[in-house]
Amino acid sequence: MAAPVLSYEGLGLVQGSGWLFQDLNIYIHPRDRLALIGRNGAGKTTLLRLLAGQIDADKGKRVIVPGTHVVILEQEPDFSGYQTLMDFAIGGDMPPEAHEVEAIADQLGIDMSREAASASGGERRRAAIARALAQNPDVLLLDEPTNHLDLAAIDWIESWLQRYNGAFITISHDRTFLTRLTRQTVWLDRGQIRRKEIGFGGFEEWTEQVAADEARAAQRLDSRMRQEENWLVRGVTARRKRNQGRLEKLKEMRATRAAMIGQQGTAKLGLANDDARSKSVITAENINIAFNGRTIIKDFDFRVQRGDRIGIVGSNGAGKSTLLKLLTGEIQPDSGKVTLAPTLDGIIIDQQRSLLSPEKTVRDILADGGDWIDVRGVRKHIQGYLKDFLFDPGVLEANVGALSGGERSRLLLAREFARESNLLVLDEPTNDLDLETLDLLQEVIADYAGTVLIVSHDRDFLDRTVTVTLGLDGTGKVDIVAGGYADWKAKRIKPTTSKAKSNSGGATPPPSPPQQKKKLSYKDQRDYELLPKRVEDIEAQMAKAEMELSDGNLFTKNNKRFNELTALLDKLRAEKESAEDRWLELAEMVEALG
Repeated sequence: MAAPVLSYEGLGLVQGSGWLFQDLNIYIHPRDRLALIGRNGAGKTTLLRLLAGQIDADKGKRVIVPGTHVVILEQEPDFSGYQTLMDFAIGGDMPPEAHEVEAIADQLGIDMSREAASASGGERRRAAIARALAQNPDVLLLDEPTNHLDLAAIDWIESWLQRYNGAFITISHDRTFLTRLTRQTVWLDRGQIRRKEIGFGGFEEWTEQVAADEARAAQRLDSRMRQEENWLVRGVTARRKRNQGRLEKLKEMRATRAAMIGQQGTAKLGLANDDARSKSVITAENINIAFNGRTIIKDFDFRVQRGDRIGIVGSNGAGKSTLLKLLTGEIQPDSGKVTLAPTLDGIIIDQQRSLLSPEKTVRDILADGGDWIDVRGVRKHIQGYLKDFLFDPGVLEANVGALSGGERSRLLLAREFARESNLLVLDEPTNDLDLETLDLLQEVIADYAGTVLIVSHDRDFLDRTVTVTLGLDGTGKVDIVAGGYADWKAKRIKPTTSKAKSNSGGATPPPSPPQQKKKLSYKDQRDYELLPKRVEDIEAQMAKAEMELSDGNLFTKNNKRFNELTALLDKLRAEKESAEDRWLELAEMVEALG
């Protein structure tokens, strides 16, 4: 392996009354693609700032190869003192050229003349990305690069990083982003660093192995303190198994919901039986709304059923928040009608963490200074409830202001989920959450007895949680698709493919008259039974290819093999999407046939 271009050896940092890090070693080699994983509060952002040279350690040695240009993309960059986004982008110690910033900004779709003070979170994030990438860094330190970005911008930065010739280390809660891009993993856990030459795709299996090894070690030591210290890690395997069961249940719910959605992607409002109608909690009929002459939502019909998990996706400005406000009755349409069940009682969780008073303690926030909390009608001791949300009970008397951004988000979730409700509205819930908290959030949503509405750009999160996706393309049309983000994306691709085929030669034959099927054909039945195994086989091939690609030197020592594996992964991803889409169609047919 080539010598590192950036490293920190014997790193130690005091925070508060104790050591946050002590005797850590971290190395970044040329063309490393590192995922930095760890719980909120573990010190991930602090570690990036140490590597960037923004702060000094209490002990240890930072080593950088002369001439190596290191750039950090901060999670919350400081825009104070800058009048416009361009002023910010060409500011700093090593300002990039304005024309290079503009070139990247154009591709990201951001107007750099926008006033910094009034810019949205998404606009600021794009400006920060343009500033960082335009500096042509040798090493990129990325702290939550996809926060506040829409799906198109996330696709763009993924493509840029795939072509990037330097090294990067990234903190991200976006599993899809991490799986597609990373080749090595650094795990920051309880003050220690572990490194594995695998991408994020192999992280869960690795943590299971570590947890099993530590459990055996704790047994041998017969140390109650040691076992208690590992209470969180030892839940990894069990949590993963529970999630697998929940995903199977989610597939069944999607298949059931698919039968209620018409062929053209509009929900059937004219449900025949009263039982189905009585399960409706929100009904939208022929909804239209426009702002400043631009159509936001057009001719939208949909019925939200009790227990639905609805995901809302689309680019920034497409109308996601408008649709959410329409469905919850916060605003009224220009025409059409939205009817909410009279018994609907909702809670909204958005980016409210700033409303948590920093001087209050965790105990104050959750239990008004007491020892007990009512969790949806069930009385729980506050220490046990904190463990449910992955907090060390020792944080009980800590001030909110001392918590990390992710910990404050987790505290907000804990407070809101305790309330009794039958409608849960989540507006970009995954920002600033670590991966373990995302697992927890998925569990809570899966077990929630009511209806859930989610606005999110997190593709993996949507694929793991929602039964129906409402996709906005910016023209006013709303696609209604049974399934998650991947299902919506597959549905969007299919019409383009069909059109290309019809234009490739000859006239398109007229469609055959529809026939009512009595049962599945032999081929359909075989596909329905065998496709799940086929998807598993494809995933195994993908894991094998990703494992080989995890060799950080493969690109330089065998470029041909690197390109072959990259092409193979693209092909396997397409095959997997096709197989899953085919199975979903067959599941709809099975449901329709009873």
